Amino acid sequence: MAAADNVFTVSELARKMERAHERKLEMCALLEDIADSLPERVDALKCLAAASALAPLLRNVHAFEESAVFPVFEVRSTACGRHAGSTQRLKAEHMEDEAFAEELTETLMAIGHGAPISNPEALGFMLRGLFETIRRHVAFEREHILPVVTEAA
Repeated sequence: MAAADNVFTVSELARKMERAHERKLEMCALLEDIADSLPERVDALKCLAAASALAPLLRNVHAFEESAVFPVFEVRSTACGRHAGSTQRLKAEHMEDEAFAEELTETLMAIGHGAPISNPEALGFMLRGLFETIRRHVAFEREHILPVVTEAA
């Protein structure tokens, strides 16, 4: 990566995006573990770990995608006659996921510090809603964005 200008080689961009996807999927697995442990077996330390990492992870990955990946995708998809409008939808999903993550972070932090789970079904729904959305988002990027970004220029 060139210092501050987000210039990556194709292989660097691919590696960074694949690692970002791995980190998001690891977070999804953690959130799923918490959801599966509801209502009686919730691990407070897992809740604290998820609460402290979730929002920053999404913000950082989304910033990388929007500043480095999406511009390359838009140029390449337009050049080869594909539709580049997907990035607008993905950016909207980023905003929604980040807002959802902030709300979930507050809940997980409280549980991690000993607060009772007032509605385990609602919490499970929230957790599953976020990690399923993130997994679909990653799958879309892997199937549609990454191949265009990493194909030969």
